[in-house]
Amino acid sequence: MSSQVNEEVKNHRQLSQELELVMASDEAPGMPFYLPNGMIVRNALEHYWRDAHRKAGYQEIKTPVMMKQELWETSGHWDHYHENMYFSQVDNQEYALKPMNCPGAMLIFNHKRRSYRELPIRYAELGLVHRHELSGSLNGLLRVRAFTQDDAHLFVREDQIASEIGHVLDLIHDMYSHFGFEYEVELSTRPEQFMGQIEKWDRAEESLEQVLQQRGMAYTVNEGDGAFYGPKIDFHILDSLGRSWQCGTVQLDFQMPEKFNCQYIAEDNALHHPIIIHRAIFGSIERFLAILIEHYEGALPLWLAPEQIRILPIASVHNDFAYELKSLLMEKGYRAEVDDRAEKFGYRVRDSAKRKVPFAWVIGDQEVKDRTLSVRKRQDGDLGQMTIEDAVRLLAADE
Repeated sequence: MSSQVNEEVKNHRQLSQELELVMASDEAPGMPFYLPNGMIVRNALEHYWRDAHRKAGYQEIKTPVMMKQELWETSGHWDHYHENMYFSQVDNQEYALKPMNCPGAMLIFNHKRRSYRELPIRYAELGLVHRHELSGSLNGLLRVRAFTQDDAHLFVREDQIASEIGHVLDLIHDMYSHFGFEYEVELSTRPEQFMGQIEKWDRAEESLEQVLQQRGMAYTVNEGDGAFYGPKIDFHILDSLGRSWQCGTVQLDFQMPEKFNCQYIAEDNALHHPIIIHRAIFGSIERFLAILIEHYEGALPLWLAPEQIRILPIASVHNDFAYELKSLLMEKGYRAEVDDRAEKFGYRVRDSAKRKVPFAWVIGDQEVKDRTLSVRKRQDGDLGQMTIEDAVRLLAADE
């Protein structure tokens, strides 16, 4: 197979079309439409994300997609990110679609008085954001104008920075490892256009560098590529082709808490500003999904596959048992379909493989008689006849 054909096979746009995951439309350039199969995959990713964050002590929030111009002036986005934002006027007031989720998290922190005993507060949000990208730069799910960031904002005391960033790095490692990704780390420092005082930037950069060094993590320094409000650690995951994709980020911010006057009552009964750790792991649901599709060549693992088991009755007389098996699988929480189309059996087997369904259960005369089934596994081929119980155990072992 030529390298050109191989690249075509790996392209997430083609695979998305073949597997009916996501579509694009000229009615909304750069804004993906999720088809039913794509929503199954997306929901599975979000469920995994929520479960991991719940176990790590995060609280999930949701903030509005559009807020007043004054908010973005306060946050600094109006001065530093204006050309990438979308605007609207409501009741003779200027509004903007949010390009980032952080200002909403600041408002939630400020909705009541805080004590040092509450910190760290870990807010997580799957937040829909909009950013104006030039039409020529749009690229499937990799570069879009509307996407969902898997954001988190941690409000911490200065003495909690090292431990909290350590917990974040552990979570990132666990989540990337779950997908089989290796990754590289980059420390990005103060850009030319920045907000705040240099001495606070120096403290923030030193804090991030110390955590990386104490953990013995290899990293490179990317001078001047930090966010306008703080330095960051970026994570570049490596896919099955060895390509590098920037996804996760951990940003340390001394500036925005002051901008929004975020305060807590400290042990000395005085008011102090918390420090904020901005953090994303997938980067965005859309970008991470594109990387996953290409990484697995569309052959998603069982827990992510839109259709997990396809049941193939050889003839119509086997349909009743096939639908009985489907009901059993659905009761156990699996996604199963029966292909009883009036097509040749070989065609239906090939179609199951083309759709990259992880398991096919074949039903014929012997299987109906013995209440068994013949199992085909996507990567292993024909596994032979099994009892229903053994076949279900095989599914559980593959999750």
